[in-house]
Amino acid sequence: MKSRAKTKPAINRKATATTPKVAAAPRKVALPVRLTRSASGKNDVAETVGLEIPHDVENTTLSVDGGPVNLTNLNKIYFPELGLTKRDLLQYYLDVSRWLLPHLQNRAMVMKRYPNGINGEFFFMKRAPSPRPESIPTCSIEHGSGNVIDFPVIQHLSSLLWVVNLGCIDLNPWYARCDDVDRPDYLHFDLDPVVGASFKGVLETALIVREALDSIKIQNYAKTTGSRGIHVYVAIKRGPTQKEVWSFAKAFAKELEARHPKIITAEYRVAKRPRGRVLVDYNQNAWNRTLASVYSVRPKPAATVSTPVTWEEVERGLRIEDFTVKNVLGRLRKIGDLWKPLLDEKNRVDLKSFL
Repeated sequence: MKSRAKTKPAINRKATATTPKVAAAPRKVALPVRLTRSASGKNDVAETVGLEIPHDVENTTLSVDGGPVNLTNLNKIYFPELGLTKRDLLQYYLDVSRWLLPHLQNRAMVMKRYPNGINGEFFFMKRAPSPRPESIPTCSIEHGSGNVIDFPVIQHLSSLLWVVNLGCIDLNPWYARCDDVDRPDYLHFDLDPVVGASFKGVLETALIVREALDSIKIQNYAKTTGSRGIHVYVAIKRGPTQKEVWSFAKAFAKELEARHPKIITAEYRVAKRPRGRVLVDYNQNAWNRTLASVYSVRPKPAATVSTPVTWEEVERGLRIEDFTVKNVLGRLRKIGDLWKPLLDEKNRVDLKSFL
């Protein structure tokens, strides 16, 4: 999701838990979990062990890490071409939660809700709806207008399933953590094909971005967007403001455009973009914008997933459709989380020297 609100940061506030009443559900299911340490060692992450959401009910309540969560309309079709239901979507997120949660914790979440599946209408929502369970933490962020928005925070399995149950197919966290929303710990480039460009061109552009970052000794990681392109991320040490990170990304993208004008454009105005080029989108580094997170399911007919990939896979060639809700769990069990290094503070790049 690409949020384009042009608001200016003011005062940030820490994530806080609220205490609204919890609506009852007809059936309760207690699920066993075991706790594992996240890569940073700071957060316990609940690892679900062979758990399944009931198939024979329309609504249920699960007792999971973080507190009970009501799941509703489980039999509603979300992906018509595959026959996948809302239950299937929730089950996917439950299954991958041990790898996903460390990438979401302590970050405000922008909700893009598809209450009737991918073919239904959708809408964006920032403010956490009320009433909501006591277990759902919020992150209060003041915008330039003085308006304070309480975003939900996915801190544990309960809050993850609660957000998905609202109809959020993909997950869109802030780049900065809640304790300082103006100082991100990620820099990224969204590689998106312009009309006339191929996905092969996207892969070629990704390798150009990698080579350029490698040349200045900036470690970088790739993932499919699950939609049309590739995301290249850099984990950075907190310090530079979001505007400073954006400025670096813009200068970097413009330099790549100058060096490779036949394949790359950094032109943000849609009408001005040359056909057949790949956009190196730096503008998604602006304050208050978000991209689909790692392991997010995308609202596409094939239920594709935004998936970390190795640079060797990019070099060999891959397809967006290679990674879906049907096979990403198996991939994780086999090779683990390729983006786990991004969670380690020692792997973060100090961007100050480039500003």
